[in-house]
Amino acid sequence: MSLMISVSGIRGVVGESLTPQNLTAFASAFAAWIRRSMTMRGRSGERVRPRIVIGRDTRPTGKQIAGLVGNVLALSGCDVLDIGIASTPTVEMATAAEQADGGLIITASHNPVEWNALKMLNHRGEFLDAAEVEEFMAIAGGESFPAAAWNAVGSISRSTGYDNIHIDTIIALPFIDPRAIAAQNYRVLIDCVEGAGYAIVPELCGRLGIGDLVLAACTGTGLFPRNPEPVEENLGATIDLMRRSGCDFGLIVDPDVDRLAVISEDGSLFGEEYSLVACADFYLGINKGPVVNNLSSSRALADIARLHGVPCYSAKVGEANVTAMMKEVGATIGGEGNGGIILPELHYGRDALAGIALFVQAFTNWRSVNEKGKLSQFRRQFPDYVMAKEKIRLGSLDAGKLDAMFRSVAAEYPDASVSRLDGLKLDFDGCWAHLRASNTEPIVRIYTEAPTRQDAERLAAEMMLHIEKHVSASWSR
Repeated sequence: MSLMISVSGIRGVVGESLTPQNLTAFASAFAAWIRRSMTMRGRSGERVRPRIVIGRDTRPTGKQIAGLVGNVLALSGCDVLDIGIASTPTVEMATAAEQADGGLIITASHNPVEWNALKMLNHRGEFLDAAEVEEFMAIAGGESFPAAAWNAVGSISRSTGYDNIHIDTIIALPFIDPRAIAAQNYRVLIDCVEGAGYAIVPELCGRLGIGDLVLAACTGTGLFPRNPEPVEENLGATIDLMRRSGCDFGLIVDPDVDRLAVISEDGSLFGEEYSLVACADFYLGINKGPVVNNLSSSRALADIARLHGVPCYSAKVGEANVTAMMKEVGATIGGEGNGGIILPELHYGRDALAGIALFVQAFTNWRSVNEKGKLSQFRRQFPDYVMAKEKIRLGSLDAGKLDAMFRSVAAEYPDASVSRLDGLKLDFDGCWAHLRASNTEPIVRIYTEAPTRQDAERLAAEMMLHIEKHVSASWSR
């Protein structure tokens, strides 16, 4: 299996596509790219050492990879601050707070435990955009990288304080009211899938005023008890526990804590798409402005934006693409429909911790005027669409073949509004379909949305048939 390289980082299976050799090469190339970016920013010179923050999730391979990567960076003349086990948004905030020149996060996010990755951050604590990734890969394709002389080797220091700084910053947001939350006497289930959120999520909830927590998979072993992607098909055991626990709602995060899913009191999923929708509806009541999601996100966000009298824009899938568009249009809130919420007031990065605070406060405010209503009732306040999500492995993700396939599928729907910004997006009056190559796995994703599950699944099945038809006719040629 080959490495997956995109704005979402460098991902692979440890011991197969992600090896000590290429980890060393990529870390060396990152140090060289950092030096180049420092020169471009006018921050260079013989006496200026690059400063890089690194952090990791709880995967069993994380500690070893962090040690290897940290030492390679130091031997390349960089000073390294290792903040240990930390969420992706925490590393992003630490990189900016330290005024570092870049950051590396050792996490494969929602991928299975055998995967790991290097997520690369620039000096703003944000993911490299497509142009920066291209620059980095040009450097990585070189035959050698400069190493530091014996007396210019960088240092490695450690810090464990950024979890508290992250929480303090969230609690200090002027619209977060722990007293009001505490007055609701919530009982809340938390599922951190043994990932990096195992300590910080319960601590945040306690600081928000939630005193009664039921913890599931919150010991930090890194051995995921299920597929770690927080989608319905993987959450059966968590839903069963929710129904038995008597909790008011459940909060589920992925291993690196940049995605939030919520379960209602009756065991129904609030919907990962609707984490952002609920947070945006609440926040737009405080700070109006444009909102941004990605092309695979629900139309519900556009509906909410319309109610608040603000525009909604859609970017290519990928956090770096969404944040770039947010900056371009001056968005006040945005994110991706996979449960990733971006609040620029805090930082430009998907942040499940910020999402938890926004969501719980939004529910609390609604509940205070709705006779302590249930979360399932709160969910009914929002536009209701149903999504179907499929994926197909084609053995090869050759760009030319993918382009031909997308053109072939688009030709089947001459009346649709077509976007080729990111794969193929077909917009119809009452529904849409989005086909694209994944940034994180060797697959093509098929997302559809319609007013009913039946219609969404029917449209997804149609897309699958068109892909299979095209592949059987021409893919092997």
